[in-house]
Amino acid sequence: MFVSFPFRKSLKAVLGFTLAELLISLAILGVIATFTFPKVLSAQQNSQYKAQAKEVAATVSVAHQNYSYSNSVTSSFRFGDLTQYMNYLSNDVSGTIDDKYTQASLSCSLSAPGGCLVLHNGGKLRFTNDPLAGTNSTNAIEFYFDPNGSYSGSTNGPDKSAQMFIYVGGRVTSRGNTLPGTIAAGNTYATPDTSFEPPWFNWN
Repeated sequence: MFVSFPFRKSLKAVLGFTLAELLISLAILGVIATFTFPKVLSAQQNSQYKAQAKEVAATVSVAHQNYSYSNSVTSSFRFGDLTQYMNYLSNDVSGTIDDKYTQASLSCSLSAPGGCLVLHNGGKLRFTNDPLAGTNSTNAIEFYFDPNGSYSGSTNGPDKSAQMFIYVGGRVTSRGNTLPGTIAAGNTYATPDTSFEPPWFNWN
């Protein structure tokens, strides 16, 4: 005698998904991955670059503090005066890095002291021989930080350098956070301008 049980599973439940259902599921996952992975990777890279820039800002500020312990910051003060208080791998005077956002490239070949400091975090810090040229609170020396240390070959790529400034008192800012009326390398920056910040950078 044949007995039918109420909890008997259907044939489809026993066999699982069909091949067509699996292919459709994989296709959907592929589409999601195509749009998601690049954004995740970009966010991770931006986070890394931002951390590098903040590390550089702190390093430059501490170097200024150490310099100030035994020296007066005068109008002839230059970025080269800080390098002896900084930990870096070498001074590159022949390479090329990215310029600030929406610009082209910057050469590391400059009159000494100058060039690009090759840093332990993989980036390069480019500085010039320009003096502070004044001791007002808005006098500053500009420098550039390229997080990957090389020219990307594009005029508006994600690896663009951050333009930064160190002031008389040791404060370090970026172009988007300059003090109104900042004077550096003969240029006057009337107001902060975040449009010159690279896409990977912010102080948050």
